[in-house]
Amino acid sequence: MTDTIEADLCVIGAGSGGLTVAAGGAQMGARVVLVEKGKMGGDCLNYGCVPSKALLAAGHAAQAMREAGRFGISAVEPEIDFAAVHAHVRGVIDGIAPMDSQERFEGMGVNVIRAAGRFTGPREVAAGGQRIRARRFVVATGSTAAIPPVPGIGDVPVLTNETIFDLDTRPEHLIVIGGGPIGAEMAQAHRQLGSRVTVLEMFSLLGRDDPEAADVVRRRMQADGIAIHEGIKIQELSGAAGSVTVAIERDGATETVDGSHLLVAAGRKANVDGLGLDEAGIAYTAKGITVDARLRSSNRRVFAIGDVAGGYQFTHVASYHAGIVLRNALFHLPARTNHDAVPWVTYTDPELAQVGLTDLQAKEKLGEGINVLRWPLAENDRARAERRPDGFAKIVTDRKGRVVGATIVGLHAGELILPWVFAVSGKQKIGRMAGVIAPYPTLSEVGKRAAGTWYIPKLFNERTRKIVRFLQKF
Repeated sequence: MTDTIEADLCVIGAGSGGLTVAAGGAQMGARVVLVEKGKMGGDCLNYGCVPSKALLAAGHAAQAMREAGRFGISAVEPEIDFAAVHAHVRGVIDGIAPMDSQERFEGMGVNVIRAAGRFTGPREVAAGGQRIRARRFVVATGSTAAIPPVPGIGDVPVLTNETIFDLDTRPEHLIVIGGGPIGAEMAQAHRQLGSRVTVLEMFSLLGRDDPEAADVVRRRMQADGIAIHEGIKIQELSGAAGSVTVAIERDGATETVDGSHLLVAAGRKANVDGLGLDEAGIAYTAKGITVDARLRSSNRRVFAIGDVAGGYQFTHVASYHAGIVLRNALFHLPARTNHDAVPWVTYTDPELAQVGLTDLQAKEKLGEGINVLRWPLAENDRARAERRPDGFAKIVTDRKGRVVGATIVGLHAGELILPWVFAVSGKQKIGRMAGVIAPYPTLSEVGKRAAGTWYIPKLFNERTRKIVRFLQKF
């Protein structure tokens, strides 16, 4: 006999967004069921943010040894034990895993079911031989790597973000299909750890970001020895384990790239298959579940958050969505999403961070009245001390001086973007940012100095000089 569980909230998916909903709901007194067929912690902990940053940290450490000569310290070529690097990555995951574990959530009062969940009707989910009837449901199943329909792709061994962190031997030559954030990060990490690396990108490297900032990253990657082929088309894949060939078309001519391993990082697809969405009356497309500003699906009892909701595919967006859903589902408040100030960071060296509109997007949306303010890291004393003057801050305002976007590329750009997230989300005037006191010497001064350039044409002109000369007579 199938048991029936009555709940206030049923969450499908134990990634960052689903865990936040489950924890919040249980701690506020709701009866919560959490359904997860795979690993607790989802993609971010096991295959995404956490292992990728751990691998990047290892690569950056190796590169620091090669570049120590700039500080008067003898540079050395590091000896890299890739199996130990793999153990480091696993150790970081294992250190975080208890926070996302089944035991921890059961200790909060969450009923955790480790099985695939499927809607069997508008108000019911089946999982692990049980039926869950709930007042509200939250689909938080995330996304997986999209495999492009390239001839031969089914005949060669392909790595994705779900499998590349399982490697305990260093790839001799890693070919990366896709020049987005995942592709760029993994390309640089493996190159700094001693692999030869080639990146193949149909359009342009980091094409969603400010092109000028992306070029700073591109030049560094090329200086590291990464071969980057942009504006190409993948024609065919062939080969076997340890020997893969990619045929590409560029400017009408065919070329081949030979490597030992192939990583596909060419986009993501929402995990909607096998959920029984049709049985529950939930509308969806290939991009994910269709939701309104309150994250409700066409079945108003069912919410979707994170990657499966078809928008920004970031862990921090999934966590933000979780808060919106808790207010709607538990307190019946009409909370709505606002994605105008979603930041994102590519954790290459240098990092590239963005929030709001780029200057090109602002011109298209707001017209020619925008202001683009900038300051180079080459004129930042801390960046000089760190021997890392590559990069800049670029701040975009509307004609009234409100901050609508910011791009920072350079050392620790991801840490420097937060005040600009606040500025964009709060529609702050640039003067507020220009007037703050920044500690010296810090990289954060680069944003303040960029903001200060707003006043240059207003203060340093002939009219101001005349006023100053006049006032000095008294």
